[in-house]
Amino acid sequence: MTVATVLLADDEDTLRRNLAKVLKEEGFDVIACRDGDEALDALKTRSIDALVTDLRMPGISGMELIGHARELVPEVPIVVITAFGEVETAVEAMKKGARDYICKPLMIDELILKLNQLLATRDLVRQNKILREQAGRGHDFAGIVAASPQMREILETIEQVSNTISNILFLGDSGTGKEALARALHYTGITKDRAFVAVNCGGLTESLIESEFFGYRRGAFTGATSDRIGYFEAAQGGTLFLDEISSLPLTSQSTLLRAIEEKAIIRVGDTRSRKVDIRIIAATNSDLQEMVSEGTFREDLYYRLNVVQVVLPPLRERLEDIAPLAERFVSKYNAELQADCSGFTPEASAALHEHPWPGNVRELENVVERALIFARGRPIELRDLPFQVGLEAGLPAMTMDLKTAERRFERQHIARVLELHEQNKGEAAKALGIGLSSLYRKMDELSIDKEPSDEGARA
Repeated sequence: MTVATVLLADDEDTLRRNLAKVLKEEGFDVIACRDGDEALDALKTRSIDALVTDLRMPGISGMELIGHARELVPEVPIVVITAFGEVETAVEAMKKGARDYICKPLMIDELILKLNQLLATRDLVRQNKILREQAGRGHDFAGIVAASPQMREILETIEQVSNTISNILFLGDSGTGKEALARALHYTGITKDRAFVAVNCGGLTESLIESEFFGYRRGAFTGATSDRIGYFEAAQGGTLFLDEISSLPLTSQSTLLRAIEEKAIIRVGDTRSRKVDIRIIAATNSDLQEMVSEGTFREDLYYRLNVVQVVLPPLRERLEDIAPLAERFVSKYNAELQADCSGFTPEASAALHEHPWPGNVRELENVVERALIFARGRPIELRDLPFQVGLEAGLPAMTMDLKTAERRFERQHIARVLELHEQNKGEAAKALGIGLSSLYRKMDELSIDKEPSDEGARA
C-alpha cells in the first residue's frame, strides 16, 4: 500500500507534536507546520496526500490555506480543526473546499478514521474515473473468437493466468489482436474491477517517458502546473498494458526495470517512493530474443516481462477463425452504420479464406467495414471486397510457409469439387477419394460452408 503524506498545520505546539507523533505511529508520513505561511510553502514544494489544518493561525489563516490548497492540489482531501462551538465556521470552510471537520478537544481515533476514509474515497474516485472512460469507449471484452485450435489453446492459457498478477508477454504480428486478448485477460480475472491502462510505447517521446510512467510534481519542469499521477499509479491494483515494448530506448528500459523489481516509483521532481502493485502485460511484433542478442533490449527486463509468454499466430494460419470474426464485424458495423447486411455470398466468403491477410485481424475488420458501406443492405459480394481472389490472381504463394499453402490449396480444391458436384457431399467425397465423414471433418477444419443443396441432403 502507498504511504500517504499528511500536511499538518497548527500553531499549538503541544497539539501539533502529539498529532504528528500519533499519525506517524499509524503509518502516515507527516509534514508538521506551525503556521499558515509555513504550510503554504510546503504546499508549493512538497507532495502531499491530505491536509489537516487549524482555522485560526498567525499569518495566513486556515481558511486562506484551504483556498490555496484547492488551487495547487485540487484532489487533496482537507480536514479542518475548529474550536467547539464554531461549527458554522467549519461549515464555511467546507463550502470553500474542506471535506470534513473535527472539533477540539480532538479525538485522535476520529481524525485517523476520517483521514483513512477520505484517502480511500479519493483513490476510488480516481479508479472509477479511469473505468468510466474505458466503459465509454465501448470495448467488447466478452467474446474472443477461438474457433481454431491455436486460439483455443491461447484462451486456455489466459484462463489459467487470469487469476494471478504475474507479468505476461504477448508476441505476434501487428493486427493479430494482442491488446484485445490483454483486455480479455484483465476483465475476466481478479483485476476485472480495477483499471486497465494501455500505453503505446512507440508513441512516447524519450524525454517524457519517465514523467508519463511515474507522474510528476508541480514545478518539476516547464508546464508542470499541478501534481499528476503517471501510468503506474493509474493502474494501481490492475493492469498496465505496454504495447510495442521493443521501441523503448535502453535508458528507459533501465528505469522501467527498476520500477518493476522494486514495485515502487518516484514521481519526477519528488523524493518520496510510492508503492505500486500492478500486473504488466507487454506486447510487441519484434523478436525480443534477437534484440537481446544484438544488445538493443535488456536481457534482465526481458525475463521480468516474460513470466508467461503467449504467441499469437497470424490470421492466415488460423483459417477457422476468419468466418466467425467476419460475422462479428458484420454485426458490429451493422449497428454502427445502421446497415442491414445479412452476411457474405458464398463467393465472397471463399475469397475471405483465400486472402493472405498481411494485416491480420485489423485488416479483416477494415475490409468488412468497407464492404458494408458498398453493400448497402444486401449480402456482401465479391465486388465489394478490396482485393483480388485466387492463386491465379497473384496470392504470394512463393512467400507463404508450406503448411499455410497446403491448407489454402486444400480448401480451394474441396470448395471447387463441391461446386462441380452442386454441393452433393457424397459425390464430392467420392471424387476426392475420401469418406463422407472425412469430408465433413475437412470442411469443419477449413471453415467451408456445409449448407447442402436438396440433392446434397440426400447424399
